[in-house]
Amino acid sequence: METNIIHHEDSIKLMKTLPDESINLIFADPPYNLQLKNTLLRPNQSKVAGVDDEWDKFKSFKHYDDFSIEWLKESKRILKNDGTIFVIGSYHNIFRVGNIMMDLGYWILNDIQWYKSNPMPNFRGVRFTNATETIIWAKKSEKSKYVFNYQVMKKLNNGKQMTSVWKIPLCRGVERIKDENGKKAHSTQKPEEILKRIILAGSNEKDIILDPFGGTGTTAAVAKKLNRQYIVIEKEKKYVKIIDDRLNSICPDDFKHLKLSEPIKKILQKVSMQKLIKYKYINPGQKFYAKKGTIMAYVLPNGNIKNNTFEGSIHKMGAYIKETDGCNGWTFWYYKENDNFKLIDNLRIKYREENGI
Repeated sequence: METNIIHHEDSIKLMKTLPDESINLIFADPPYNLQLKNTLLRPNQSKVAGVDDEWDKFKSFKHYDDFSIEWLKESKRILKNDGTIFVIGSYHNIFRVGNIMMDLGYWILNDIQWYKSNPMPNFRGVRFTNATETIIWAKKSEKSKYVFNYQVMKKLNNGKQMTSVWKIPLCRGVERIKDENGKKAHSTQKPEEILKRIILAGSNEKDIILDPFGGTGTTAAVAKKLNRQYIVIEKEKKYVKIIDDRLNSICPDDFKHLKLSEPIKKILQKVSMQKLIKYKYINPGQKFYAKKGTIMAYVLPNGNIKNNTFEGSIHKMGAYIKETDGCNGWTFWYYKENDNFKLIDNLRIKYREENGI
């Protein structure tokens, strides 16, 4: 399967040639099927450059649904078992697409709201200004594992957990690609910031990203900058040239600062109370304290702890005292050392450090 290439082809036809479970991440910006009936005019009677392209027109909702079912079936087939798909749309189509995805067995992880900080006004003043689009993020099935680079997203969000509302402006200025007449080359070009978040969140370097509706090649451009492989399909020849020109102008080394990766999670070996007693990090009869001294229990030789009313593990005893279903005893109980209260988890950490595990 050749990667880092733009295919001038019908998306469904090309997708049918891809091997099963070969794609790590799919970003799809399908036709919205806007069903525009009339020309949109501004108050000064100038024409609004809306989406009136032939590729966005379908005979009926059924034709659109049949099209959506077909490309979403192929997407599910070619996604790896731990892969995910992001599908963006507006209120015109996203609910139909979401319903089809659920019927096909996809499991929705999030609905991300792209909040446009500079939306196109509602010129006629008959509706709210439409300032959002929805991105459905889904995995192959309810039980599928999936990639989510949580710490990378947190770093992008100034150390705070990334929410599902992304405030990003519409493409403008130098980012907006123009044609030979100085007009926008594509009516629905997406900002690179959206693709940066999606690709960094759901994939790792060298992974294969598929975009079945290439447009101006934003997915390919960001994938190249982030050291991912890409397969982009675009039916319209004029857009294929735009994508090629865009990619040829990119030097990946200019974007080293964007190549973020999720820290490798160290799997800690389990250390039990019995092991800490065996190796004399904890002694039978030793006192444990809750709330830094207000409640006390004694360590038993079998690793349980006991007070006047209850006996059990450090976890069950903690849950009993807190009157909850569960408790992490390692971060609930304290021991006393030189008149200072310290969490018993420190003893577990000390054991791992001294035994190299």
